[in-house]
Amino acid sequence: MNKIELLAPAKNVEFGMAAINYGADAVYIGSPKFGARVSAGNSLHDISALTKYAHKYYAKTYVTLNTILFDKELDEAQTIIHQLYNEGVDAVIVQDMGILEMDLPPIPLFASTQTHNYSWEKIKFLENVGLQRVILARELSLNQIKEIRSKTNVDLEFFVHGALCVSYSGKCYFSRAINKGSANRGACAQACRAYYSLVDAKGDTLIKDKHLLSLKDLNLSDYIDDLLKAGISSFKIEGRLKDIDYVKNITSFYRQKIDNSLLGTNLCKESSGKVYYDFTPDPKRTFNRDYTSYFVDKRNKNILSEHTQKSIGKKIGIVRSIHKNYFILDSTEKLNNGDGICFFDSDNKLQGTKVNKTDNKKIFSDSLKNIKTGTEIYRNFDIVFNKLLATSKTIRKITAKISIVEIDKGVKVKAVDEDNNRIEFDVINKKEIAKNPERALENIKKQLEKSGDSIFNIEKVDVSLETSIFFPISELNNMRRQALILLEKERVKNYKRSEFEIIKNDIPYLSNTITYKENTLNKLAEKFYKRHGVTQIEKAFEAQSDFKDKDIMQTKHCLKYQIGACLKYHNNPKKISEPLFLKDNNRKYRLEFDCKNCQMKVKM
Repeated sequence: MNKIELLAPAKNVEFGMAAINYGADAVYIGSPKFGARVSAGNSLHDISALTKYAHKYYAKTYVTLNTILFDKELDEAQTIIHQLYNEGVDAVIVQDMGILEMDLPPIPLFASTQTHNYSWEKIKFLENVGLQRVILARELSLNQIKEIRSKTNVDLEFFVHGALCVSYSGKCYFSRAINKGSANRGACAQACRAYYSLVDAKGDTLIKDKHLLSLKDLNLSDYIDDLLKAGISSFKIEGRLKDIDYVKNITSFYRQKIDNSLLGTNLCKESSGKVYYDFTPDPKRTFNRDYTSYFVDKRNKNILSEHTQKSIGKKIGIVRSIHKNYFILDSTEKLNNGDGICFFDSDNKLQGTKVNKTDNKKIFSDSLKNIKTGTEIYRNFDIVFNKLLATSKTIRKITAKISIVEIDKGVKVKAVDEDNNRIEFDVINKKEIAKNPERALENIKKQLEKSGDSIFNIEKVDVSLETSIFFPISELNNMRRQALILLEKERVKNYKRSEFEIIKNDIPYLSNTITYKENTLNKLAEKFYKRHGVTQIEKAFEAQSDFKDKDIMQTKHCLKYQIGACLKYHNNPKKISEPLFLKDNNRKYRLEFDCKNCQMKVKM
């Protein structure tokens, strides 16, 4: 059967274990250094602990080492990859092509979305040079994914949930251009979440002080079936900087969605075990800026979160009336003391307050300022749901069976799990005859069915005794305990990690000339491209100092489309005076529109 993976984020070892407990088939976690989230690095010790835990469930651990590297960092990066391999990690996610020139252990390498995996030609090249998986650009449509699948064989991973980078990943130089770090070096300053005004060539303001580059969050839960048919085998949740409640909630939500989609197909989940939930997951009850399906289906205006870059949570009702110290809320949802609520005021500014007390539809809050009749209320902090997640007893268990068979010197205990791992051992027993055979048999099954805090769920106990033997409860408990310990060790011993050694070749790159947008920062990356036929190489943006007229962002999000001025999509396009500019408190950035390819570029 073809295996399908749910891939969840791990800020640290605790978050990673939670992701696995709540249904992830794999987790991705930051390397000690050189990960694309500089503030989310982890020690080798913690990565090792998470990997060992994951492998008990035949889940996998991937480590992000996906920044571009300076020459002085190459040796250290190579050493880290060897260390990760020695700790049992299943794959390393990379951006820098120089890594493919290193002396590496046989560990699979995945092409980070920051290698801009947008065309089937690029993805085919990455497959041909030895990448074992390609993490696709978020901007792709279902039809584009189908085309990529039809022309490649490499494993395809796709983001299905979480925050969206407005720029094509790997092609955003905004932070570096304004001297606030580099996204390709793991230090994105999130300039896309700031306020901007849209100004025309005459200096007239078309839009004032809005989050014109800040996107809503991605939610493709309604497209799981379509993505499976299109050829996606790994469904990725964004969020290595999100809190643990987000990880629990969103992982659980997609686990159930994917399991439902796998029913009746020749597909199965990648890892082992069943999750027993004690809550109902709901993506709207944790961090979100409202949701969009982005471009997976078609271009639409429902992608921009222009009024706020913050979480708004879940819409719960409309204000029907305002009173001296409370308001009446028309809602089917129940607010609770301690909830955080937010709303947009008459100027479309996000405001927030805290619920102090509720009395049926009466809501007493910290402040009634700016709340008016007709105001839509959102809950962005759900105290009951958060407490439910914090105290959740959700567990993941691997199905197993235990059998006990009589032998000359006592009994033989056997155990087998859902992956056909097997153990057996003999127990010496004097074979004391039970005074009450039925009760003795019942006792054996009852004690051996218990699984306690082990990773197993004992589905069945088979007892085959010629003699009605009496076992003290302590002896039965010891049998069960030993069986489950041995079975877990057997599982871990039998886990087979995929290994792959890259064999260097000279398959031609897509072009013999590359610009700074290929992010070539070191001598090994240059060597890689030269070996693949590139004769002209421009150094990475991070190695340059003159940014004048350079693209600092390339995006499929288009402000001409957003304001109704697109010649392609609008029958009566709004007339504007070009060029257009984005303006903040410090600078103006010229916008350039590539209408043929439906792209917008932000330039210095």
